[in-house]
Amino acid sequence: MKAYRLDELEAERVANDGAYLQFLRERNMSVGLYALDAGQLDPQRPHKEDEVYFVVSGRGSITVGTETTQVGRGSVVYVPAGVPHKFHHITEDLRVMVVFSPPES
Repeated sequence: MKAYRLDELEAERVANDGAYLQFLRERNMSVGLYALDAGQLDPQRPHKEDEVYFVVSGRGSITVGTETTQVGRGSVVYVPAGVPHKFHHITEDLRVMVVFSPPES
């Protein structure tokens, strides 16, 4: 078993001075914590892997392909591999758990 605490992951992400911290990598998936502050632009490009976003905290919107929805704590969004997507109109600092399958390359 591997167990994690969100506050410890956030502290590690900040200490590494990055928006993304991958904290788990297995044969069929990887998991990370992604952070975007209020008003920040999301620099993402489409990934080769399927993704699931779970919003841990914050508020904003996400556009996946041509569809847009508002997200907040507890939101779950699936993004198919290769589809353009971005968080935007971030009104409260976003902290998002990201699951990639297969693992992010």
